[in-house]
Amino acid sequence: MISRAYLLYRTATSLVVLCGVSVLTFGLTFLTPGDPARTVLRQQYGQTPSRAVVEAFREKHGLDEPLVVQYVDWLIGVLQGDLGNSYLSGRPVVELLAEALPPTLQLSTAALVVALVVAVPAGVLSAVHQGEWIDTLSQLAALIGVSMPNFWLGYLLIIVFSLQLSLFPVAGSGGLSHLVLPAVALGTGMTAIITRLVRMSLLEVLDEPYVKTARSKGLSERIVVYKHALRNALIPVVTVVGLQFGFLLSGAVVVEIVFQRPGLGVLLVDAVFARDYPVVQGAVLLIAVLFVLTNTLVDLTYQYLDPRIQLGGSQI
Repeated sequence: MISRAYLLYRTATSLVVLCGVSVLTFGLTFLTPGDPARTVLRQQYGQTPSRAVVEAFREKHGLDEPLVVQYVDWLIGVLQGDLGNSYLSGRPVVELLAEALPPTLQLSTAALVVALVVAVPAGVLSAVHQGEWIDTLSQLAALIGVSMPNFWLGYLLIIVFSLQLSLFPVAGSGGLSHLVLPAVALGTGMTAIITRLVRMSLLEVLDEPYVKTARSKGLSERIVVYKHALRNALIPVVTVVGLQFGFLLSGAVVVEIVFQRPGLGVLLVDAVFARDYPVVQGAVLLIAVLFVLTNTLVDLTYQYLDPRIQLGGSQI
């Protein structure tokens, strides 16, 4: 069992992180050039608004209040489950996030599955056949994968598999066929990172005394690698996977734009350009919450992979 002290510690640190993110996000949005009132009204009416209309908009949304007062009012609303309303559409931010989050989670999860399905076997083969052509090919592929920007890879996949071979749709959302290319574009960088990490971690574990003992007992190499060595080798991989999943959520911004997929990324980018501050603040806060939850799940996963690991001073 995980100690109560550890749970309290994680809760406290998570709240501190989220509070810091909210302060930075709120402050930076208002420090960016441009008046949100003029920008939003210009998009709504298609022309430069009058001064009276701008002042009325600022008064309605509390933009004429000091920044500290605005932040406190916003924070009180957040604690009550109210992230405010969009300046541009007038809809509650919670509703906009609820609509945008599922497609982004779907894309990020698909990218994670692609990365794990490819990276773990590739890393194992590379470690088992160290110095052979399989190892060289795997390391070269990983180097290329980690070096390619996901937006460039996305356009390349569209040109080859959509325009030339007509195997997948060019853009949009829908069934599985609409998800394949975006998931590959988003997950390739993570695949390269995990492949190299699995190889390095497994090579270290294969030199451990207990692995040599298992081999001396006459166990097959497959059992030694997959039953005895791989489980311990995956512990650092779990940490990276948890962190990388958070980066997948942020990386989905670019991929969603390339493939014209609805999601949190497109919502956030549109809100930034429109100076729709409530949407920006709500989206960033949501991403931060997902980061915190992912890191907590990573810590709990250690409990399954290695019961000897202690969390919060208690033996798991």
